[in-house]
Amino acid sequence: MSDLEIRPARAGELEAVGELTLAAYAADRVLVEGVGYAAELLDAARRAELAELLVAVDGDGTLVGTVTIARPGTAFAELSREGELEFRMLGVLPSATGRGIGEALTRAVIERARELGVDRVVLCSMVTMERAHRLYERLGFTRLPERDWEPHPGVTLVAYGLELGV
Repeated sequence: MSDLEIRPARAGELEAVGELTLAAYAADRVLVEGVGYAAELLDAARRAELAELLVAVDGDGTLVGTVTIARPGTAFAELSREGELEFRMLGVLPSATGRGIGEALTRAVIERARELGVDRVVLCSMVTMERAHRLYERLGFTRLPERDWEPHPGVTLVAYGLELGV
């Protein structure tokens, strides 16, 4: 997408980034009642403070996507280990789906991982997010079933990794 810019989120955008993330998860029907994840998705300010928060902005200046990048051992890392970079909370504005924004954000994470010289990019995703899984697999990610986990009863997250061969 030539009219798409991927860049760090700006302070004045954080509320909108949180709302976009929540809207993306709600549209995909992956929010689970009673686990408090909606509040975490809305809190883009915390993500920007404790992780790397990227946004996708279209040619009109509209925020159309976001992703959070976490290093191992940090507040937003769930499964990354030494030598890996993790990404989470990838969200695309519901009205902008199908335009390659999720792929562009994922490629930006891969590029960031190469800049940092890590060996692998990892992520976990709800078992029901099949469209996202197809994207990750098309980009070369493979399943890491030994890292699958349940953050809450009945919420299964499946793990993926991409070897960078750095």
